[in-house]
Amino acid sequence: MNFLGKLLGGDFLNGVNKIVDNVVTTDAEREQLKNNLQEIIAKAESQAQEQVTRRWEADTKAGWLPANIRPLTLAFLIVATVLLVFIDSGTINFNVAERWISLIELCNITCIGAYFGSRGFEKIKKR
Repeated sequence: MNFLGKLLGGDFLNGVNKIVDNVVTTDAEREQLKNNLQEIIAKAESQAQEQVTRRWEADTKAGWLPANIRPLTLAFLIVATVLLVFIDSGTINFNVAERWISLIELCNITCIGAYFGSRGFEKIKKR
């Protein structure tokens, strides 16, 4: 529920809870409906992760570049970040705009999180 909660926003889930509370009359019905909704959300999250895994598996079978584009992108972002650290530390007199630093930071967080997070998910799923 965490993935879809972030995707749809906490207000969405609070709104669903209010609708459930208004429509359902008994506590047993309310609890049953909330459990069903949580199950649906969990299945949707699992299917989304599975689709990402399938897409990455297809990439690895497509050839050298599709199989290596994620690791190459990750390596480029890490090298770019290290270079910016050296540049920022004053080794080279060069001014990097804050918007580029923010963009690289966002790309690093996304790329590293997706790469290592999905690799861990794939390994756990294979067990």
